Parts: sequence; structure tokens; C-alpha cells
Amino acid sequence: MARKDTESVSARMPRLKLDELLDELQARIGEVRGTRDRLNGLLEAVMSVGRELDLPQVLRGIVEAAVTLVDAEYGALGVIGGDRKLSAFLPIGIDDRRRAQIGALPSGHGILGELIRNPRPLRLSELSEHPASYGFPAHHPPMHSFLGVPIRVREEVFGNLYLTEKRGAADFDSEDEAVVTTLAVAAGIAIENARLYEEGRLREQWLAASADLTSALLSGAEESQVLDGMLERAVDIAGADMGVFYLVGTGGELRGSLARGAGSDAHRDVVLPSSEGTLAAAALAEEDGLVNVADVESDERVTVQPERWRGFGPAVAVTVGTKERLSGVLILARRTGRAPFAGAEISALPGFAGQAALALELADRRRDAEQVVLLEDRDRIARDLHDLAIQRLFATGMTLQSARRFIEHPEALDRLSRAIDDLDATIKIIRSTIFGLRDHETPGTAPRLRSRVVTAVESAAPTLGFAPALRMEGLLDTDVPPGMADEVIAVIGEALTNVARHARARAVDVAVIVEDGVLAVTVSDDGRGIPANRPRSGLRNLAERAHRLGGSLSVFARVEPRSGTVLEWRVPLAADRR
Repeated sequence: MARKDTESVSARMPRLKLDELLDELQARIGEVRGTRDRLNGLLEAVMSVGRELDLPQVLRGIVEAAVTLVDAEYGALGVIGGDRKLSAFLPIGIDDRRRAQIGALPSGHGILGELIRNPRPLRLSELSEHPASYGFPAHHPPMHSFLGVPIRVREEVFGNLYLTEKRGAADFDSEDEAVVTTLAVAAGIAIENARLYEEGRLREQWLAASADLTSALLSGAEESQVLDGMLERAVDIAGADMGVFYLVGTGGELRGSLARGAGSDAHRDVVLPSSEGTLAAAALAEEDGLVNVADVESDERVTVQPERWRGFGPAVAVTVGTKERLSGVLILARRTGRAPFAGAEISALPGFAGQAALALELADRRRDAEQVVLLEDRDRIARDLHDLAIQRLFATGMTLQSARRFIEHPEALDRLSRAIDDLDATIKIIRSTIFGLRDHETPGTAPRLRSRVVTAVESAAPTLGFAPALRMEGLLDTDVPPGMADEVIAVIGEALTNVARHARARAVDVAVIVEDGVLAVTVSDDGRGIPANRPRSGLRNLAERAHRLGGSLSVFARVEPRSGTVLEWRVPLAADRR
């Protein structure tokens, strides 16, 4: 009996060992399958992040893949900025409500800063026990286990992957670290590809903007409109909130400015005797003409009207043109709290500014060439008028004068005399026109009376709602003294202002005539006339101007060819020789 029991025990022993071996084999098979599944998951994650080219999507995909691979509850990717702090932080696992309760995103202190200072993989069972741990802000979820791995792009640390709270385990193990480290290598390649793609896309946009700017300037478009469009494109491409273009004179003075975007009203039409104390001066002081500012609101170099930059942080300024031929300074700015301008975002900006400077210079050369052609054409017209038109008119007048003695009928003789007088007046008008065509203003000198009259009449058009007709006769630019010329411009401006305010006219004629030593300014309209009871302070000023120069002012109703008012201001030319 005892022998049978011994045999039974001996038979069970191999069976138990076999079961243990089978269980162990099954466990090994499970481990192999788990490893295979994890490797497949890692391969899929690597392929996934490598397919994207949009950098924000690549970063989010990296964090999501890492959380899935190590079964973490929370994950984040922190991008390291130039100041060795986190310039961007992308968390996963915390909803928007909780994120709003926590407040500002971390900037790189505590345990997160530890990986910035020492870019090596870090595993912790308990976050709070690490010497660099600062604890968590209010409303932050509890976190214990931690795994951090740096991401390198071309041997440069781009950022760090942070993973916390491994599900189903107290700690991340070495295999988790190996998997995330492998993913970080693939992430570095994906980030580099996305960066290169983004740089290429931005460079293409800057080149397209340069081409459009050049085309618009050379097509003859208004320069201010072209520069305004340039600002809009630059703000959009660089991801800025505002763009400013300062016009810089040869002496460094700011001659005006254009601005687009949020808060741009404070930066328009800035005129300063010097650029010192402005961001434009900071760019002019740089050898390459480019300055990148982290916080323009608190920058010590901005001392002139610094309140204009309130609410703005990152800014970049670049000169447009060379120091020998400077057109202006282009400034792009972002609101406070936004990321600084990265190298990829502004690397093509100097080239764009250089192309803009070249386009502006070409446009100036084109305008100069057009002006030369215009002046040559005016000279030709003046020569033809003098050599052909006046000579023929003069000959016709002489013929008519010689024919007067053969006419006996009084009415016919009177008509012939009036025709001769009209021919003489026409010759005077043509001679005055010839003088105006040939009288080219010298650059840098004060504008002559003819051009000033044209400008004064044209400037009244927006107020009147239409352009007045203008006629000028005589040697205005040579016979009218400078002091009297100033009075003429003041009279024209005041007379047209009175018409705009009171006449309700639909047409206005302005005549400035020098004849027989007298200067006459006549402004006539087809309005409702001057009511008898209306105060005439404006007319009194005109009368005083005429009296001071020994002249007179006449205002009377016009009957032919239509009703209205005629104002005639007459002064002798000998009255003022200033």
C-alpha cells in the first residue's frame, strides 16, 4: 500500500513541474506579445508624428503618442525659449475648465526647470520628494509618478516631454523610459521637418509679398497705399498684432508714419525732429539694421512717447534701405504675453525690407524719368505754341487790322475791332501758358505762385464737393512779389471757404490775372448769393487785405450766364515788393 502511494506522488511531481513550465511559458509568451504590441505602438506613433508638417499638430501628436505608449494619465510638452525658460507649454489630460482654474501655464521653474538645467531622462516615484519640487498651484490635480525626457533637434534641446501618473502602477519603469526616449528621437526629426517646412512656407510668402510690392510700385500705384498694403502683408506673415512704417529723412528725422493692426491709431502720422529714443533708432544703430526686442513696453531704449507701446511685448524692427539711401524703418509687434519672434519667423524679413527699399528706389527713378518726359513734352508744346500758334494769330490780327480801313459799315467795324481785341487777349493767354510750361521749379526752392494757386484750388475741392475751374493769365511767377503771393493764396482760400459754407453752389470759377500792373483775383459762383442780413466777417478780412496793399474788394451779384456771386480782389503790383 505504501509503495502505491509513493508511486502516486512520483507521478504527480512531473505533472506539477510541467504545469509550472507551461505557466512560465505562457507568461513569457504574454511578455513577448506585450513587447511586440508596444513596439508596434511605438512604430505607429513614430510614423504618425512623422507624417505631419504643421508644427503645432506635430507637437500635440508627440504628447498624445507618449501618453498612450506608457499609459500615463497626464502628459505635456514644454518648448524651451531663448531665455532658458518655457516659451510654450502643451498639456494633455487636463480639460479647459481645470486649466482655467489653475491659471497661468508654467514657465520652467521647479521640477520642470530641472530638465531644462539637466537635459537627461528623469524618473521619479514621488514628485514631491525631489529637491527641485515646488509643489502644485491651487486646483492642480495630484501627481506622484513622473517621467521626463528631453527632445533634441540637431543636438540642440528643443523641449521636454513630461509624463505623470502611470495607470495601474506606482512608477514608470525602465522600459517606459526607453520607449519615450525612442519616441523623443523620432519627435526631434519630425520637429525639424516641420520647422524646415514652416521656414520654406514663410520664405515663399515673403518672396510673394516682395514681388507684389515691387509690381504695385512700378505700376504707378499711390505709394502710401502700396506701403499700407505692405504693412498688412507683413503683419499677417509674421503673425504680428501691429505693423508700423516710419518714414525717415536724410537727417534721421521721422517725417510721418503708417500703421496697421490693433492699437495702430497711436502710431499713425508720427512726426519727430529726430529718431532718437524710438525703436527706429535702435534698428538704425544695428550693423545689420535688425533688432529683436522681447518686451518693447519696458525697453530702456524707447524713451520718446513710450506710452504708445503700452500693451505690447515682443517686437522686431528692420531698416528699409541703406544708411546712404534710407527710406524708413518697418516695425512689427505682438501683444504682451505672446511668444517672441522666432528666427524662422523673421529670417526672411531683412530680405523683404531690402526688396522693398529697391522697389521704392525704382519707383522714384521711374517718377523722375516720367517727370523728365513731362517737362520735355511741355517744352515741345510751348515751342510749338510760340512758333506756330502765336505767329499765326499775330499774322491774322495784323491782317484784320489792315482790313479795317476798307470797312465802312459801323457795326461791322465794331465787330472787327472786338475780334482784334479778342485775338490780342488770346495771344496774351497763350504767352502766359508758354511761360508756365517752360517755368520748371528747381528742387529745394519754394513753390512758385502758379503751382501754389493750383494747390489751393485743388485743396478746396473736397469741401466744395467738386473741382473749381481755374484760369491764370500773365507773368504771375515773375511780376508778383513773394509777400503779395502769400496774400493771393490766403484770399483764394478764404473766398472758396465762404462759397463752401454759404453759397450752395454747383460751380465755381477762379481767375488770377496779372495785367497792366494790376493783380486781380476773381472768384465767381452760381450759388444763392449773399443775404443782406448775414455777417460779413470773412469779406471784411479780404477787404482789409486789399486795403493794406492799396487795392480794393468788390462783391456783386452775377446775372449772366447764370445767377450767383462775383468776388473781385484787385491790388496794384507796385504796392508790395517784399
